[in-house]
Amino acid sequence: MKKTAGIHHITAIVGHPQENVDFYAGVLGLRLVKKTVNFDDPGTYHLYFGNHGGKPGTIITFFPWVGAFQGKIGGGQVGVTTYAIPVGSLSFWEKRLEKHNIEFRKSERFGETYLKFEDVHGLQLELVEREEGEPNNWAVGDVMPEVAIKGFGGAILLSTNPEKTGETLQEVMGLEKVGEENDVARFKSYGEIGNIIDIKQTQVERGQMGVGTVHHIAWRAKDDEDHLDWQQYVGRKGYGVTEVKDRNYFNAIYYREHGEILFEIATDPPGFAHDESYESMGEELKLPSQYEQYRGQLENRLIPIEVRNLDK
Repeated sequence: MKKTAGIHHITAIVGHPQENVDFYAGVLGLRLVKKTVNFDDPGTYHLYFGNHGGKPGTIITFFPWVGAFQGKIGGGQVGVTTYAIPVGSLSFWEKRLEKHNIEFRKSERFGETYLKFEDVHGLQLELVEREEGEPNNWAVGDVMPEVAIKGFGGAILLSTNPEKTGETLQEVMGLEKVGEENDVARFKSYGEIGNIIDIKQTQVERGQMGVGTVHHIAWRAKDDEDHLDWQQYVGRKGYGVTEVKDRNYFNAIYYREHGEILFEIATDPPGFAHDESYESMGEELKLPSQYEQYRGQLENRLIPIEVRNLDK
């Protein structure tokens, strides 16, 4: 049996790109580690936010479509994206959300306290204190490393067939079921971050893709060899899996599990510093080779964005 270490990245659809940058970099204090374009729609940004090094398990990515219709969160989607913060930092984040006029509420699940809120475009997020995961040495405004988001704690999946989704997590992706509470089943991978997945056990009516919804969740493969093993393995398990797609910062394959959630498996290497230095990641618009000849046109078309300190 193959086993993934956990989440590689999560990709969502949002609205105006500057609002997106202000929220994830300005409020949440994540690093904009890559500014590129949607390889299938190059007139649209593809923005990547993560920890100081842009490591797998910390990366949330966005397709910002100004004027696109609002989606509906539901079955076949990641319902909630969970971020892990250092133990003892929850009160800091409560005050920070209050400062930026973001409504939140607290909830309990499996003995943990969660701070639940929405981003500016309607994505459902939560923060939870966890011992696991290395510190994020990225400072933005008042967000210092001792309180900074470390990366993903995990996610809550909404499925049109929760039993089948759970089977896929266990029998294909190699997670272990570790608990069940109220209407939620919990699964865990062996990694230290992005390792806890909760599935709502009630069947959820299918959602509608649009602004404020997650497009897909990606799982980690160690390298290209492991990735090809995953492709064959998923196929042998009876799923229709795509060919390998070169996403410049990782290779990707995709399949849709039986609860209708789109799963990706992505390689850890080469990462985000191979076409920029570690120090300059996210500063320039980086284009894949096939679009470099159109750089001038694309730069004129794309809405200018900047990372701003919202705490001044």
